[in-house]
Amino acid sequence: MLISTASRFGVSCCSLTPSVRLFSRSSNMAKSKFEYVRNFETDDTCLRNCYIVVRLDGRNFHKFAEQHKFAKPNDDRALGLMTRSARSVMEELEDIVVAYGQSDEFSFVFNRSSTWFKRRASKLMTHVASQFSSSYVFYWKEFFENQPLLYPPGFDGRVVLYPSNRNLRDYLSWRQADCHINNLYNTVFWMLVQRKGLSTTQAEDRLKGTLAGDKNEILFTEFGINYNNESAVHKKGTTLIWEKRDETVIKRTKLPNGEEKDMPITRSRRRVEAYHCDLIGEQFWEEHPDILEDDNC
Repeated sequence: MLISTASRFGVSCCSLTPSVRLFSRSSNMAKSKFEYVRNFETDDTCLRNCYIVVRLDGRNFHKFAEQHKFAKPNDDRALGLMTRSARSVMEELEDIVVAYGQSDEFSFVFNRSSTWFKRRASKLMTHVASQFSSSYVFYWKEFFENQPLLYPPGFDGRVVLYPSNRNLRDYLSWRQADCHINNLYNTVFWMLVQRKGLSTTQAEDRLKGTLAGDKNEILFTEFGINYNNESAVHKKGTTLIWEKRDETVIKRTKLPNGEEKDMPITRSRRRVEAYHCDLIGEQFWEEHPDILEDDNC
């Protein structure tokens, strides 16, 4: 806005003052002749009464893992960082009722009644992806103290809708089955390379056409490893859910007689908790019935 003022010498001068606050939006801005371009936007509102699943996958993470010297077949630092980043996403978007991750992927499940971002798929996916990626960089040093981050990681995302509890459970079962299959193969593969001295090509040839039982046999007879005793986080992946936990804090309280005294105060708070357990069977879902909504709604 242009403001004219008069000086004591009778000369007028002008000064500029902002007419609109920084980052605010003028109500007239959207009513210009250019508004028609909004008609080119695609309506990507997610169907109601469906679980919204946003799945992220690391982009070109084989190269990323090599250049950052990830341990093989599993790097617990990398898995811990993925979980910490996923926890950050859940704490930001509380309509996520469960998340599941393994290797370089994580799936986030929004409840069926969620109205976050008016259920727009592009908004949900980009918010999850950006929050996860920035958290991955932000928390890197907590897990890789002496390993510098050489370049920013990338994650691609997709949105899939599941209309029933059975569909959603089958999706999570699919991802966990994939975790088991890949981890069993990688465990045997890297044992053949690291302890048997085979080249990667020789290890691939050795495992070609083998079934799960064959791989278990190789681990046990040649390396003395019982796959059932391997870490649950490697075999089952990581499941994040909301749980209420009682927390006790000491608070300075003034008593009726005027005396001040430290008193224990117990309060219930929702926190994101991690599990490394079976999702395919019934036990997990029976122990956490509040995750799934009623199919009859």
